[in-house]
Amino acid sequence: MTLKTFNRGVDLPHYKEYSEEKGITTIALPKEVVIPLVQHIGAPCKAVVSVGDKVKTGQKIGDSEAFVSAPIFASVDGTVTAIEPRPSFTGDNVESVVIEVSEKQEEPTWSDEDISTMSGEEIKQAIRGAGIVGMGGAAFPTSVKLSPPKPIDVIIINASECEPFLTCDHRVMVEMAEELVLGAKLIARAVDAQQIIFGVETNKPDGIEAIKAQIEGEEGIEVIITDVKYPQGAEKQLIYATTGREVPPGKLPLEVGVVVQNVGTAVAVYEACRYGKPLYERVLTVSGDAAANPGNVKVPIGTTIGHVIEECGGFKDGKEPGKVVMGGPMTGFAQTRLDVPVVKGTSGILLFSEEMLVKSEHMPCVRCARCVDHCPMYLYPNSISSNAERGFYDAAVEWGAMDCFECGICVYVCPSNRPIVQLVRETKKAQAAK
Repeated sequence: MTLKTFNRGVDLPHYKEYSEEKGITTIALPKEVVIPLVQHIGAPCKAVVSVGDKVKTGQKIGDSEAFVSAPIFASVDGTVTAIEPRPSFTGDNVESVVIEVSEKQEEPTWSDEDISTMSGEEIKQAIRGAGIVGMGGAAFPTSVKLSPPKPIDVIIINASECEPFLTCDHRVMVEMAEELVLGAKLIARAVDAQQIIFGVETNKPDGIEAIKAQIEGEEGIEVIITDVKYPQGAEKQLIYATTGREVPPGKLPLEVGVVVQNVGTAVAVYEACRYGKPLYERVLTVSGDAAANPGNVKVPIGTTIGHVIEECGGFKDGKEPGKVVMGGPMTGFAQTRLDVPVVKGTSGILLFSEEMLVKSEHMPCVRCARCVDHCPMYLYPNSISSNAERGFYDAAVEWGAMDCFECGICVYVCPSNRPIVQLVRETKKAQAAK
């Protein structure tokens, strides 16, 4: 069998063995949750509750009238004790709703709708009302993504999970295949797409079989098995691998009639449409060589990463890790504190020992062009970063900084250990300020 793939990229060690066989579990609730009002691309939300208010699980606590936005919900029963800036995983302080968790939690009650009769517009309204965003990390509001100005004929469910260590999507495929497929069908109906493709890397055979069992005999829906290569799960690379369509530089997938959605997002869409359940919790992976008990856990939004780590056994051998990362090792954010909260886009909490880290300081670019050879977007990361390093952000933009999706390959292959992704982010921030 010839496996589908894309051009360039890089082969990475998987490190999936830490948690790929670990089923999804839950953890004890913390005493307090901190729920940021900025968890998505687009306009931030404003609090619709006040200090002292009693709130229930699934109750809306933040919203915005902007089109590109998504409401925020309480993930626990409790009392609002503060609405103030708190640390975020990006390193910034963002406006957050702080909730003291009640000792007694009531089980939420949801509706049970007939999703077979829902129109495309009703599906999009349910998605918007549930505050669903892309749960693969980008956190773009899903209702906006499903309102394209051009016709869409293909929906791709991104089941690649190509970053090392992360296995939460894999476990969702295995354990929630029915909900995943039904969510994919709702997404397709929302944009009137005729074809659904599940793009899955070949290292998830049980996930592949689980999905195939759900779609057996159905027309217009298929599983396409892709090679294991990073970043197979990036939108443009996955589109090319599964359909052969090339998204033009600077353009979005809708230009070639495609919408891509993550596994977790598809399940959240099903739950929103079937039960009216908002997005207030998610499955994430806790892993790494410094994790005492790696696994996949369902966590209420706003739970601090320190609490999640503690509930998963803490640090291996009781030793402080060399680094803690939120997200994947290639695209995630290193953390300097453990009181930052899990948000809608948090796919993982990774704990690494000192032995796993690169110790050397970064050096000047030696013009070896390894970053150019491997860049899946055909960019010149060397020129982008060299200009950004000197503050020449306009020149960095001209070299294609805005087309970079920060996959981290350039850093991985760089012999000078240059902080190229960091410089790209600085460029984008400067461009946004303009």
